[in-house]
Amino acid sequence: MITEKSKQLFEQAKKYIPGGVNSPVRAFKAVGGKPLFISKAEGPYIFDVDGNRYIELINSWGPMVLGHNHPEVREAVVKAMENGTSFGAPTDMEVEIAELITTMVPSVEKVRMVNSGTEATMSAIRVARGYTGKDKFIKFEGNYHGHGDSFLIAAGSGAITMGNPDSPGVTSGTAKDTLLAPFNDLDKVRLLMEANKDEVAAIILEPVAGNMGCVLPEPGFLEGLRKICDEEGIVLIFDEVMTGFRLSKGGAQEVLGVRPDLTTMGKIIGGGMPVGAYGGRKEIMEFVSPQGPVYQAGTLSGNPIAMAAGLAMLQHLNKNPGVYKRLEQTGKTLVEGIQATLKRLGMPFTTNSIGSMYSLFFTDRKVKNFQDAQTCDTAMFGRYFNAMLNRGIYLAPSQYESLFLSTALELEHLDRILEANEAALKTI
Repeated sequence: MITEKSKQLFEQAKKYIPGGVNSPVRAFKAVGGKPLFISKAEGPYIFDVDGNRYIELINSWGPMVLGHNHPEVREAVVKAMENGTSFGAPTDMEVEIAELITTMVPSVEKVRMVNSGTEATMSAIRVARGYTGKDKFIKFEGNYHGHGDSFLIAAGSGAITMGNPDSPGVTSGTAKDTLLAPFNDLDKVRLLMEANKDEVAAIILEPVAGNMGCVLPEPGFLEGLRKICDEEGIVLIFDEVMTGFRLSKGGAQEVLGVRPDLTTMGKIIGGGMPVGAYGGRKEIMEFVSPQGPVYQAGTLSGNPIAMAAGLAMLQHLNKNPGVYKRLEQTGKTLVEGIQATLKRLGMPFTTNSIGSMYSLFFTDRKVKNFQDAQTCDTAMFGRYFNAMLNRGIYLAPSQYESLFLSTALELEHLDRILEANEAALKTI
């Protein structure tokens, strides 16, 4: 595999872009080597600038649920481009996609479009604070909600202490209102509630985590959070930027049977374009300006090109419910094949999966929170990543990222992935 053009571009990029990339995980620091620069994507494949082709299992970190460059989405974008790229004014597509979202996600009665998942989560927390009149919120270790200041908080000396900034540039004043608990630990949440009585506005979490690898909620965890929020008058926020419209038409909340008060969305609702949204109960969303006092705005929110792509994607998913059965079967076939090889080779591993999301962890420990995920052999994962890449399979360049499957994967692609997987595992 020749990657000279990618190497040259990376050296050039480092002169003008911090670290040579516009998002940290792209730098390949967690796996070694230098990032590939991509020139094209089609169906299950991406192509780098050197002309190498890869079957890839990231799908732009989730949104390409139908595979890359799907004709329905592409045609919708081209058609919308004929009318202009941005108006800064309302369009009919905004209304159409908003109505469709409310029919697909029963917990969402009103929705506001924004430009990214980060913007959606920041706004949801602000609305929850405005609605409840309280300042603090609870988040969970290993859950990523974008790079907003309030979310970049690490644990303090204990579960009931105030958070400490996890990144330079985040002030201690911001950190003091963010409370941190281990994922899947209701007891620690209750301790936080007792230590911060009548001060908590919201609990926010990924109902299925995707940023410490794919980690599922334990039985009763989401139900327990719902009960706490109901008893304490707290807003329960599901961050479904990854899982929304991927695990089902109604997202993880439909699959898992727990309804939040607010939901943040992204990825798939833009069909690959930079789009986010937040929505939920009518009485909460009516606190958003201009109807209510909580200010949030965006010049490019509801951009017509992004709306066209997202509308085409959601319409396809809404009209073709069989997509999710196919994705689930694809995930089942792939994960069971990987498990069989690892067992045969006698290697320590854990796999977590749900629908079209999965992670392979190089640990023999059950992974139900971030502490468990940190027991993984990340050096082994780095070797595995590069061994797969050399065999034409492009994985997420981090042990702590979920993989995402698409309907573009046929049996022939799954066979190639599993063949590469076995060969790669034998070399690491």
